[in-house]
Amino acid sequence: MLAENYETIESIMFTLGLIGLFLLMGYAVHDVLKSNDVPLIGRVVAYGVLGLGALGFVAKGIIELFFLSTGV
Repeated sequence: MLAENYETIESIMFTLGLIGLFLLMGYAVHDVLKSNDVPLIGRVVAYGVLGLGALGFVAKGIIELFFLSTGV
């Protein structure tokens, strides 16, 4: 296989790995919050922080695509 195929597969697997890690982190946070009877505001804050972390990775990917398409 060509080197560009390896890079494509690596990019796809990296993205899927990050998605899997965020799903597992979300499940772990959900389990801890559920078992400790955390109030609603605490749940909102915890899920918000986790969501903003995931949004940061999405923004990083979009910025990378923009820079790569412009040749920077």
